[in-house]
Amino acid sequence: MSHCKRNIIIKFIYQFLFLLVFASIFSACANPQDAKPKPSEENDKQNVPPSQPKDTWKLPIKIPEGEFYKLGCWYSDHHLLYITNLEQSSSVYLYNLLTGSSELFYKSEVPIVTIQASPSKKNILIQSSPSTYEGQVTILSPEGSEIFKQSIPSYELTFEWNPFNESEILISSFKEDWTFQMLLLDIEQRKTTELTLPQPFIKWIGKEEVAYLNWNEESPSLFAPLMKKNLSNEKEEEIFTDVLQFATYNDIIMTVTVKDEERLQASYTFYNKEKKELNSFSIPHLSIFSGWLVPYNDLNETKGEFITLKPVKSTEADAYREGFELLSYDIDNGSSNVIMKNLKNEPIMLSPSGEAALFGNRFEKIINLKTKELIELVEK
Repeated sequence: MSHCKRNIIIKFIYQFLFLLVFASIFSACANPQDAKPKPSEENDKQNVPPSQPKDTWKLPIKIPEGEFYKLGCWYSDHHLLYITNLEQSSSVYLYNLLTGSSELFYKSEVPIVTIQASPSKKNILIQSSPSTYEGQVTILSPEGSEIFKQSIPSYELTFEWNPFNESEILISSFKEDWTFQMLLLDIEQRKTTELTLPQPFIKWIGKEEVAYLNWNEESPSLFAPLMKKNLSNEKEEEIFTDVLQFATYNDIIMTVTVKDEERLQASYTFYNKEKKELNSFSIPHLSIFSGWLVPYNDLNETKGEFITLKPVKSTEADAYREGFELLSYDIDNGSSNVIMKNLKNEPIMLSPSGEAALFGNRFEKIINLKTKELIELVEK
């Protein structure tokens, strides 16, 4: 294997491991449950904001059966979906933070790896793993009934739900050697189509457009041009040059680049879809073997609020021991504030309102962003 090729594989593995926890990488297979509960209408009509005092959230969760595996995702501002395991089977429960009740949402006879809700929470994607080299994707209705199921030969899978058309999901299917195949799942048409894309880590930027960092296999670098491609006419265009990492939302593109020639800080810049800069800020960065460590982050587009874990100084990641600050940044006015200190760099997921966040490698903690409380979801 050539030196350049080896470096590219190392970069892909790093990116993949980052996505493994942050975006939850998975395989899949599942069976529906006859009883398909949904949140009671009475609770949905309460309109109680999620950021209530600690004694309003009914925690910790009492697991009905089996062993807690991980928290999957937000279902609403006061409902969560979590996974339990019992021998080789898995169950998904719907938990109400205000009443403390768990309802069985879905049951699988093989292990469920993770859950992902569509951007509007209209549908739920379940990934389960009947074998090492097979994944199965199951799409559920809001009530937990099965809409679609498909098996995909794979070692690992990643998913990107189209926020502009929620019947479409991009699937990156990896083999054990990290070679990949790109698929487009159309839920309405009940089919998958293979796509020709040069990179596996893809984000939606429009209804028929995707974006990706176009890494050069022959000349490895810390940065790559950010490209967009129209899936209908195959037209490609460079959006920005020299980008380390990026994220896309309905109306916002966020890039991570360098602030100065000395590369002492990472610069986070926010653009609208016309590439007009909205605002930017800089934080210290930590270096790793393949470049820089980009801490976990998330954005609530409705509030225009971006949160990220921030190191207090720039140094090598292996030598860093000072912990991370949870920083909130207002994209509109450029103001920022530190919510909490001395946290680990672990995945974070904002609630739909942006007033609370799941936190931890299994999202086993919840943060009240108003009261600045960190609470365990499940008793250890």
